[in-house]
Amino acid sequence: MGIKKWLRKGNVLYYPGCLVKGVLKQELENYKFIFNKLGIDFIMLVDEVCCGLPALNAGYKKDCRKLARKNFGLFKARNIVKIITNCPSCYHTFKEVYPDLVREWDIEVEHATVAILNGLKKKKIDFSSLPEGEKDVMTYHDPCHLGRYSGIYDEPRKVIELLGGKVVEFGKNREEAFCCGGGGGVRANFPKLSKDIVTKKTFFMPKQAEKVVSPCGLCYANLKDATEKSEEFSSFVRRKLEEFGR
Repeated sequence: MGIKKWLRKGNVLYYPGCLVKGVLKQELENYKFIFNKLGIDFIMLVDEVCCGLPALNAGYKKDCRKLARKNFGLFKARNIVKIITNCPSCYHTFKEVYPDLVREWDIEVEHATVAILNGLKKKKIDFSSLPEGEKDVMTYHDPCHLGRYSGIYDEPRKVIELLGGKVVEFGKNREEAFCCGGGGGVRANFPKLSKDIVTKKTFFMPKQAEKVVSPCGLCYANLKDATEKSEEFSSFVRRKLEEFGR
């Protein structure tokens, strides 16, 4: 973006999404901590509303459009020119759905994993050359909306590597990754089915993995119901930044 980014006048909004903002309070603090440590300038709002994807998925397109219009009005009133969100579903909605719902939509959207990777590179933080025995052995779960919907696969893995982690993959990963079983209202409406799916997924987790990391709050929560090894992406990043004294 270069000169265009330098000339940009406006605010960068950190939009955590309903689950992180309302339930996963520690993860909310993690992301704020990480952004501050990496020099990522941002503001937060108290009056933004849901991105509207749950309503859209339930067939209520008019309600989703109303939410989109309300958010757009709030964002413009605060001079928001860019949104960083940790929620894969919100990212997909702002990036791919809002342009169809709000004709004037012109706000840049970036997922938190991409922002963090760029921040690590800017700060020249790179512990990928640690001896193998000193690396955290992790496996990574690809959230559906971040992976298959948005094509973001490499950036979160690169963050893990730069912070001294070693990624060992599920047999099915990236485009072929199994869903955690929590999305699409399954966890809320069909809890047994959701639990069966995530239990099956963890059965195929690489045995040498010390943690299973995901940057989706819902995936993290659903995986946590099936394995104590579940760790939300921001918890890993914050832990390693503090460990390395950054």
